[in-house]
Amino acid sequence: MAGHGAQEHPHGADRLCAAGDRVYSRAVRRGRVPRQDAAPVPCLLELALLHPDPDDMDWLVPTSPQEVMTRLLRGVHDEVSASQRRVGSAVEAFEWYAGLGRLIHASAGTESSAIRVLDGLARIQAAMDEATQACTTEVLTVQPGGIRREAELSEGLHRALALRGRGVRMRDLYTHVARHGQGLLNYLELMGDAVEARTLDEVIDRLILFDRTVAFIPANTDRTMALELRHPALVSYLVTVFERLWRLAIPLSAALPDTGIEGISHREQSIAALLAEGHQDAVIAERLGISVRTARAHIARLSETLGAASRTQLGVRIAQAGLDGTTQGVPAPVILPGQESPTAR
Repeated sequence: MAGHGAQEHPHGADRLCAAGDRVYSRAVRRGRVPRQDAAPVPCLLELALLHPDPDDMDWLVPTSPQEVMTRLLRGVHDEVSASQRRVGSAVEAFEWYAGLGRLIHASAGTESSAIRVLDGLARIQAAMDEATQACTTEVLTVQPGGIRREAELSEGLHRALALRGRGVRMRDLYTHVARHGQGLLNYLELMGDAVEARTLDEVIDRLILFDRTVAFIPANTDRTMALELRHPALVSYLVTVFERLWRLAIPLSAALPDTGIEGISHREQSIAALLAEGHQDAVIAERLGISVRTARAHIARLSETLGAASRTQLGVRIAQAGLDGTTQGVPAPVILPGQESPTAR
């Protein structure tokens, strides 16, 4: 039974199949369900969402949604902790190999041209200026965060104007929140048809690609260090990532699509999907480029619209309304090169 169930229902408690969703929801509402009702969905027993009623073995009683959510959050915490440990090990290994690389370069008297670590804003700016001067065809950028500050836009304006003057085409990806910044609109108006901009709910970290031959990415959280990448395989990979994001993005000149659910905005739909994944308010705010206060205001409106009196109930309401990112109308997850497609629900 266990093997058969796993084969027919390859999912966890965080993403139930449609049949399992119906049976479990019915069990929660009624307090129990007949055992035969759960026969088509053995996943509910395997995932311990249903268990035999000790008073009558012909019936099954549900594990409370609160307990299920606690179990899921504990699993997420364990996965995050494991990922952090792996990242720490990778960083240590990177530093070790980087140290060996410096010894090799020092003995050879040359600096690697495939991957360069740019330490300090002055060196980053100099490298960016050099790449701008050499660029002849195309610049691709990903700009995370929310509304772009005037200082950020002015920082690279001289490079953008120089590129426009040489007929270089530019494509920029932002988050949807950036649409509300007047500074960005002024910048795009100044650049004219030299720049095409699109937006997404969330994007990857900052990325700048020149002529598909050199890329710049941050090397630390405060962006005082960067990596200059000229390795063809790495640059090709980043171009593929950009192009896949670009196809999913919405042109800045077009309105965001309606959610199809009265009273729920596009941003609240995105927040609902992230809540369904188990993310905390601060993480949601960072990924969507908004403040934590704004994120919580949207969550409050979402709870009111869906009639949820608690976060636990909100999670159930989100799933019932199809706002958990698994139904039509919600953008599919971006699959990066080398990743397998997620199992369909």
